[in-house]
Amino acid sequence: MPRRSRSRGALRRVIVVSVVGALAVTGVVLLLDRTVPVIPRREACSVEVDGTTWSFSAAQADNAALIAAVTVKRTMPARAATIGLATALQESKLVNIDYGDRDSVGLFQQRTSQGWGTIAQIMDPVYSTNAFFDGLEQIAGYTELPVTEAAQAVQRSGFPDAYAQHENRSRAWASALTGNSAAAVTCTLDPLEDTDLTDEAGTASALEVVRARILRDFGDLPVTADLGTGSVLVEVAPLAPEPEQESRVSWAVAQWAVATARATEVDAVLVGDQVWTRATREWTAVVDPASHIPAGAVRLRLASA
Repeated sequence: MPRRSRSRGALRRVIVVSVVGALAVTGVVLLLDRTVPVIPRREACSVEVDGTTWSFSAAQADNAALIAAVTVKRTMPARAATIGLATALQESKLVNIDYGDRDSVGLFQQRTSQGWGTIAQIMDPVYSTNAFFDGLEQIAGYTELPVTEAAQAVQRSGFPDAYAQHENRSRAWASALTGNSAAAVTCTLDPLEDTDLTDEAGTASALEVVRARILRDFGDLPVTADLGTGSVLVEVAPLAPEPEQESRVSWAVAQWAVATARATEVDAVLVGDQVWTRATREWTAVVDPASHIPAGAVRLRLASA
């Protein structure tokens, strides 16, 4: 009997020690949760086409959106966007850098000594992108050439075959950003603070940032700002010479808006009966028919309470 009592006492001590230990561990975990800073998620964008997903950083997606937008504005085929994206990926990893081999700078690593322009001009991504496509349009039958040959004909690189490795990724992004693949571009971005829509001056200023970026990338499209909803309605008719092109071009502008949302601080993009938001990070159906966007238009919305 005494031996059994000692065993029960030992068991009680083990249980007490275990409980105390568990509480101590829990306390340490709670303390760490409160003291260790939360690592922010990486802002990034992706495109899914034909069952394959291709990702970019938010900065790369922003530049990809510009390159594709220029081809849409110039009514060039999606093949041109593929060639432009593959070239910029090889030359600068789709980042507008101010350094490179010898006097090469910018998205396409163009050189002042080769007649591409001044450093200030080449560092302007709109200028450098248009300069690249000016050159591409001079290449007879470029749409029928392999991507690497078309790119090399413009760039005259020391590594003429290097562009080919970027073709599949570039084709997927070009397909989405020219509107040929709908609801394909999504982005994971940090949430925004709600916009005080009663502050008309602040709302107008925020919407002007969006309008200015549309003007920069696509040209002077009809844009109607609505201070009450903190949104702009973009009409795409000038980019769609034929009515049957309106749906494709609407998706081009909508997915451009998603890819550039980090810079413009757009919180939601609506096109047709689909919406992308920072919160959902994907395209979903808009249930209320009254909220559907008419054909040939895209609505971009700021965060609001």
